Amino acid sequence: MLERVADGVLVHQSELLRNNTIVVQGEDGVLLVDAGITGGEMVCLANDLRELGQPVVAGFSTHPDWDHVLWHAELGDVPRYGTARCAADMRDLRSDADWKARAAEGLPPEIAGETPLDLFGLITGLPAGTARIPWNGPEIRIIEHPAHSPGHAALLIVERGVLAAGDMLSDVFVPMLDNFKSTNDPVEEYLVGLRLLEEVADDVAVVVPGHGSVGRGDQVRARIEQDRAYVHALRDARTPDDPRIGSSAEPGWEWVSDIHEGQARSVAAREDPAGKN
Repeated sequence: MLERVADGVLVHQSELLRNNTIVVQGEDGVLLVDAGITGGEMVCLANDLRELGQPVVAGFSTHPDWDHVLWHAELGDVPRYGTARCAADMRDLRSDADWKARAAEGLPPEIAGETPLDLFGLITGLPAGTARIPWNGPEIRIIEHPAHSPGHAALLIVERGVLAAGDMLSDVFVPMLDNFKSTNDPVEEYLVGLRLLEEVADDVAVVVPGHGSVGRGDQVRARIEQDRAYVHALRDARTPDDPRIGSSAEPGWEWVSDIHEGQARSVAAREDPAGKN
């Protein structure tokens, strides 16, 4: 089911992980941001759009995580954009002969048999530094940043005051840092991402996270501050006072505490690699 969140902007949410697909109406049809995670849900979305007389003219993947780079033939053979880094990550994955088996291993068992992989990761990378999505519709600014994963981008639908935040600013997931590869500093990278989102917050009336509920009005800055407080607590080796983990977690989402505990161990190991403290 599609929910209208602003003029010309609709959201379709998945059942399992509350993934949000954002539908932006343009002159010739719609842009889909993060198309969905099961074949059934994407077919349902395609049918809903056909009933509205709104063909899909383009897609955009906010980042290269498995649940943001899926597609279904029913949505059409259209350009599917992402940042250059996002597209490169997908090309590297698909270059391996066993890429499909590797991708399938990362799927939640509840939907492993329902998630189509044939069109997985077929992303057209926009040239580095591209500021806007090339399409015949409302201006959509690309805010690329290093938080959460390589090639992550938020989208600001300027005329509608809507921020598609990707995997940030969720009310069910704590900030999920990059996976501590090479020499990057995932804590600082996440804080950079939050600062870039904060810079456009005055222009945002509605935030749509990759997972969870839509935030409106004052919730936009409140979510930025909540995510920043969580990351600061990780950095400072403190227990976060965060309603998304521990006894305050929403029923059915207690497992997010496991994500937090794993991140806390990883940050501690990075700060003290020899285990002296």
